[in-house]
Amino acid sequence: MKKRVAELKRQTTETAVKIKLNLDGTGAAQLNTGINFFNHLLGALAKHGLFDLKVDAKSITVVDEHHIIEDVGIAFGQALDSALGSKAGIRRFGYATVPMDDSLAVVAVDISGRGYTTIQADFKRRTLGDMATELIPHFLESLALNGKFTLHVNLLYGKNDHHKAEAIFKALGIALGSATQLEPRLKGKVPSQKGALS
Repeated sequence: MKKRVAELKRQTTETAVKIKLNLDGTGAAQLNTGINFFNHLLGALAKHGLFDLKVDAKSITVVDEHHIIEDVGIAFGQALDSALGSKAGIRRFGYATVPMDDSLAVVAVDISGRGYTTIQADFKRRTLGDMATELIPHFLESLALNGKFTLHVNLLYGKNDHHKAEAIFKALGIALGSATQLEPRLKGKVPSQKGALS
C-alpha cells in the first residue's frame, strides 16, 4: 500500500509552520506550537484519529496566538488533502458522538473535495489556558477549508469549557480517522457517483 504521508512547510511574514502527517499511524504526536492548550487539543485529535502528527510552529511577528492557530489550521488542512491524493478508495464520510464528562459533542465530516463548515459551539470562558476560545471555531474552519472537506460540529451541551473543547477535538479525530480509512470493497475507486471528489 502506498504511504499516505505529507510533509508541508508554510512560511509567511507572521509565522513559520512545519507539519508532517501520516494518515495510517498510531496516534503519535510531537507538537510544538508555543500554545499549550492548542497542543493539548491537537494531541487529542491525533490520538483518536490514529494519525501520526508532527507540528513545529513559530511566531515571527508576535501579536497573539491568532496567527499561529490559523496557519497551523491552513497547513494541517493542506497536508491532509495532500496525503489523501486522489481520495481513491477512502470511506469519505465519518462521524462521532463523544462524551467528555458533562459535555457531548457530535462531529460529522465528508471528504468531498469542497471546504465547508457549520459549527455550533459556545464557550463561557474567553480563554482556556493560553488559548482564546474564539479561536477554536476559527481553527476548525481553517482546517476544513484547506483540507477540502465538509465539517459539521454540534456541541449539544456541557458545563466545563475544557471538556467541551476536548470533546469536539476527540470527535473530530474519530470522524476524520474513519472518513480517511480505505474501504476494501471500493477496490481503489473514488467514492462518488461523479467519479471524482473535487
